[in-house]
Amino acid sequence: NKADKKEYKRYLKIKSDFESKRDMYAMQVQLLNKMIETIDKMKVAMGKSNFNADDLKSFNPSDSNMVKAKNRLSMTFQMLSMYMPNVNADSLLSQLKEGTKQLNDFLAYDFNPDFNPRYIVGDNYDDVTQRYYGNNDVTGPTDLHGTHVSGIIAGDRTNKPGAQEGIADDVVVMSVRTVPDGDERDKDVANAIRYAVDNGAKVVNMSFGKGYSWNKKTVDDAVKYAQAHDVLLVHAAGNDHKDNDTTDNFPNRRFEGTHKEANNWLEVGASDMRGYPGSFSNYGKKTVDLFAPGVKVYSTLPDTNYGYLSGTSMACPSAAGVACILREYFPTLSAKDIRKILMKSVTKVNFKVPMPGNSGDLVKYSDISISGGILNATKAVELAMKKTGKGK
Repeated sequence: NKADKKEYKRYLKIKSDFESKRDMYAMQVQLLNKMIETIDKMKVAMGKSNFNADDLKSFNPSDSNMVKAKNRLSMTFQMLSMYMPNVNADSLLSQLKEGTKQLNDFLAYDFNPDFNPRYIVGDNYDDVTQRYYGNNDVTGPTDLHGTHVSGIIAGDRTNKPGAQEGIADDVVVMSVRTVPDGDERDKDVANAIRYAVDNGAKVVNMSFGKGYSWNKKTVDDAVKYAQAHDVLLVHAAGNDHKDNDTTDNFPNRRFEGTHKEANNWLEVGASDMRGYPGSFSNYGKKTVDLFAPGVKVYSTLPDTNYGYLSGTSMACPSAAGVACILREYFPTLSAKDIRKILMKSVTKVNFKVPMPGNSGDLVKYSDISISGGILNATKAVELAMKKTGKGK
């Protein structure tokens, strides 16, 4: 019938997108493994256990294949030098191996149709009203992503040796593992928001997202619940260098079937240290509120380690951390007030920047975000002081 045909057509589109992205990740794994193999061969050819750009420049191989390998690596070093000033073969290998692991995890879980994680949480997924299920394991197969995100917000600020300072100086982190390895489920997202609200959260960082929603109303109801309890929701815009104005990205602030939007929602894209948007970052003149640091962000990693990660997942806690400062020092401000302050206090970028992706187009920040700028903690505090009459 007509309804089934419409649903089947949607299924075919999702299936096509799913398989296309899975094939892309598989190809990227092959390319990264090839690069790793090239570096290992170059070490042998140069007789060095490690080498940098200068070493590579002075190396003159006679083999044509090694000449090509040298040229490829030289270009890679040059591109990375703006983010990693002292890049060498070992640091590049570390980045490549981490990228390969992440992609292989995507292939094993997120893009593996045979993987089913529901047995872990023990719920009946068909029952969207079910609230109480799961377990207290916030570590899961890996806690790298959540640990890095948490450190951006709440890293130790007491100047202990080796400590990495977070943005907020007096914040308590509530760890809610919303998304297991595998598919991000609307039911889990909705229940995670409600759990955080019920247990006292004032700012909820949501460093996750997806392109399709199975039961958006369930999430919408949870967003409304957070709005009614004056809780700010800060969400990562996504890492597909897509326009969220024209491409679905979930969850989002738009309530299904209406023109209404949540007023307690902040959507965040990623910027780099030059003030450019991250090449991977999603954007949207009508849907992304502001940009925040999200490229090569240094933060905490599991087992008392530290390291760099990139993504709107890192930009999101940058904004959430500033929101926490405002909620701490200016408790009379509502979630709606804080969103407005963060939007109005951005650093306006007065030059054109590369459009995310590889189009080569130059755009203004006002073309890719509502506020037209980048998060600015100092200006946000100043604006909050002015609004509340508190402090000097």
